[in-house]
Amino acid sequence: MTKLFITGTTGYIGGDCLAMLVANHPEFSYSTLVRSTEKAQQAKAQYPSVRIVIGDLEDSALLERESAAADIVLHTADASDHVGAAKAIIAGLVAGHTKETPGYLLHTGGAGILTWEDSDKNEYGNKSEHVYDDWDGVDELLNLPDHAFHRNVDQLVLEAGTQHADVLKTALVCPPTIYGKGRGPLNQRSRQVYVLANVTLRRKKGPIIGAGQSIWNHVHIQDLSDLYALLIDAAIAGRTDDGLWGPKAYYLAENGEHCWGEIAQATAEAAAKLGYLPEAKTEALDPESAKKYAGYESISWGMNSRGRSQRAREILAWNPSRPSLVDELPGILRVEWQRLQNDS
Repeated sequence: MTKLFITGTTGYIGGDCLAMLVANHPEFSYSTLVRSTEKAQQAKAQYPSVRIVIGDLEDSALLERESAAADIVLHTADASDHVGAAKAIIAGLVAGHTKETPGYLLHTGGAGILTWEDSDKNEYGNKSEHVYDDWDGVDELLNLPDHAFHRNVDQLVLEAGTQHADVLKTALVCPPTIYGKGRGPLNQRSRQVYVLANVTLRRKKGPIIGAGQSIWNHVHIQDLSDLYALLIDAAIAGRTDDGLWGPKAYYLAENGEHCWGEIAQATAEAAAKLGYLPEAKTEALDPESAKKYAGYESISWGMNSRGRSQRAREILAWNPSRPSLVDELPGILRVEWQRLQNDS
């Protein structure tokens, strides 16, 4: 029986993945890390067959023990930034597996790592022509600057996939802007576009940082879960295709890109059509003003994160097919409108 240990199942990505996996593979043995008894009860109510492990990312001994006992670890809880958790999971997988029965780590990074050039220049809202590629151009991804966002944790995973290649198979999945309703037990919404929609409704204008020309990739949550499912299927099958696991297994999980200024305009237009706004307007904001209204999340609206997801398509025949980001905007606005009504 395949044993999966999953972190982040009360969150957006992990929750959707768990829902999809339980539906498609009820025969698997699932364990999931949950921080509180209250959340554990909610998760258990939806998934009575899943074993709940109460704990957090600071409990290295717990993470090592659970990872050692699992065949596959799907790490989605603050995975891109929590160094201690990444180290503990890697240590557990290495300790608990052999060359004959290797362990698998599906690690969730983040496409924010590709914004380092904008950060270095301290420029926001301008278009970048730099497009990364996880297949023909993977070497560039493997040699990003050490100070790039998420890079410290990415390096841990990539190095582990090299140093322990005989007992540990790694895949580093880097999703960009995620959208769509999640299927998990608790959090079913993402952040970037949802926060933008929320600000649009509150200020009655779509927020645009700088010239509004920066570009970012996106992916539907269910298409992202499909990618994790394909990786899990490959692990169970014992596939060893070149580039599937290890030091070059870098997956930019995207299905297109959007211009942030255009999304702000489209969000305002969709809000007006729904009757939430009297008319479709936008407003120019500098980064500091945007942070006041929406927190650090808003800075991404002025940055570029452009990549091409070739690896998943080449090796796993990943074929994302869910509705587009623009098509989902009305649904996103309805979610944020209801949240605002509930808060008022």
